[in-house]
Amino acid sequence: MQRFEAYLKANLPEAPSFHPIYEDALSDMLQAGGKRFRPMLLLSVVDAYEPLLYDGALSVAMAVEMLHTYSLIHDDLPAMDDAPLRRGHTTLHVKYDEVTAILAGDALNTDAFYILSKAPLRADIKIKLIEILSRDGGSRGMVLGQAIDCYFENTPLTLDQIKTLHINKTAKLIAASLQMGAVIVGVDKSIQEELYSFGLDLGLLFQIQDDIIDETCSDEEAGKTTSNDGDKNSFVNLLGLEGSMVQADTLAKDLQRRFDGFDEKLQRALRPLMIKYLNRHKG
Repeated sequence: MQRFEAYLKANLPEAPSFHPIYEDALSDMLQAGGKRFRPMLLLSVVDAYEPLLYDGALSVAMAVEMLHTYSLIHDDLPAMDDAPLRRGHTTLHVKYDEVTAILAGDALNTDAFYILSKAPLRADIKIKLIEILSRDGGSRGMVLGQAIDCYFENTPLTLDQIKTLHINKTAKLIAASLQMGAVIVGVDKSIQEELYSFGLDLGLLFQIQDDIIDETCSDEEAGKTTSNDGDKNSFVNLLGLEGSMVQADTLAKDLQRRFDGFDEKLQRALRPLMIKYLNRHKG
């Protein structure tokens, strides 16, 4: 985490001009912290198999974090969640204005692929990484999930539909992070597919736990606006708090079983990230 944070701070977006706030807005939400879950998943897979490629993978991890951060900036906009708090900080449209927030998100989205194209990796590897990130971050993935979330905000969905929503909005970028790490180190395609499938269910667990946090934690505890999902298609709204905890427990146990089947190098590298999400449901 420290290596990634140091890299991020040394490579924040630069766009000098006479605009008084634009360059600051590009960096604000990147520097605001967050779990860094997606970049750390990617880097952990690289560290498991080819530690010498770790430094070269830092720019790829940053590209993933930039794409994720753009999605949060746009998710918080007045047209969507209208949230005043994210990562314990004032959201960009509140701190600056809505236009600045929209443009900062647009810039981070595009710059993610610019940074990815400049990564110190073979061209064929970079093309594959761009394919994965654009596939799961774009119209067939994260944006689709957000579109479903917003369009059906006041229309209750079935459990399967809610899973489809969150697989796209949240889980696919988590799965892509694992797959991208596997692509960088060149592991067998079957392992790449196994990691991607694992990541989809891990992303669902991540979302269920996030819904539980929204229901049970204050804004200060969560570091973001909570109790803001009353009209949303969340797991808690459909299943209730207890039902959501049962769903999370069942999913965590299945993920633990699959995690135990990974080879020892991968288990050792991913375990620090998995403890929080899998072990809280034991017993």
